[in-house]
Amino acid sequence: MREEAWGILLVNLGTPDAPTPRAVRRYLVEFLMDPKVIDMPWILRALLVKGLIGPFRSPRTARAYRKIWTDEGSPLLVESRRLTQGLREQVTCPVALGMRYGRPSIADALADLAKEDLRTLMVVPLFPQYAEATVGSVREKVGRDNDRLARPFRLRFVPPFFDHPSYIKEQARLARPLLASLSPERVLISFHGLPERQIRRADATGLCLAREDCCDRPEGRLATCYRAQCVATARALAVALGLADARWRLSFQSRLGRAKWLSPSTIEEAERAARAGDRRLLVLSPSFVTDGLETLEELGLRLRETFRAAGGEDLRVVPCPSRDATWLRDVLRDGKERGEA
Repeated sequence: MREEAWGILLVNLGTPDAPTPRAVRRYLVEFLMDPKVIDMPWILRALLVKGLIGPFRSPRTARAYRKIWTDEGSPLLVESRRLTQGLREQVTCPVALGMRYGRPSIADALADLAKEDLRTLMVVPLFPQYAEATVGSVREKVGRDNDRLARPFRLRFVPPFFDHPSYIKEQARLARPLLASLSPERVLISFHGLPERQIRRADATGLCLAREDCCDRPEGRLATCYRAQCVATARALAVALGLADARWRLSFQSRLGRAKWLSPSTIEEAERAARAGDRRLLVLSPSFVTDGLETLEELGLRLRETFRAAGGEDLRVVPCPSRDATWLRDVLRDGKERGEA
């Protein structure tokens, strides 16, 4: 894969600098003040985030980060760097990593790439499924920071890779050993949740969430419907793993606030499985390409406790695909042909 005239910018979500209330508060405020994440008027968002969430949620979230923090630092940053280095070893062009929130920033990554003799950047939001709160926000921020450069790059954005064969293959490869050793009665394929209003807002057809099976035939909505892309990812994984329909369930995690979010809830599905007599549960999290708070602490620790409290015995979480960048190289190769300006 020769890319001498191109550079590659990988963008992940971000992480606090340290597992302390002060660092976590700074990170949460930057994250949640993004209007694409909490879509309400600025003054209301500021009151909620700076007046309530920042001060009161930061100590609890810092405790959660401390449970997973490593000697190398934040797992999400460590694994993002590992994935970046793995990609560098498979391509011949410069590769930089930026975080939508926190450090290393997108602006810093662009400044590093600007030192190279490049004209065009392939930008890869490291989110398999499209959502305005993730991919949309990354595209906007990269464009804004790029415009501030003395010599802006020509930008090409790699489209979502929710059903890319190499991504599905790598997720399945990581799941198979645990599927064989654990022999779970049930498999949960858990995605990060979103408020339903954000799903409807991204839909130009008026059909999203109109009925329970609306994602069975998404038609033209697949390009922008987060839930439809999650369904497509889950079904592709179930086929790759040879799972019967009755053995797996799709669910959504990480709810925040009182608004109506996508369902079913991962917590409720785990409790339901345990109460139905399932003793072993395997969880995949294919909306994440690197392990972080949502996979290691929310699923690996808290969900395991919830499952056991409801009568289950063992819950395992499949690791995210950051150790081998071959799938990402393939996504980039195809994305170069289909990239969006």
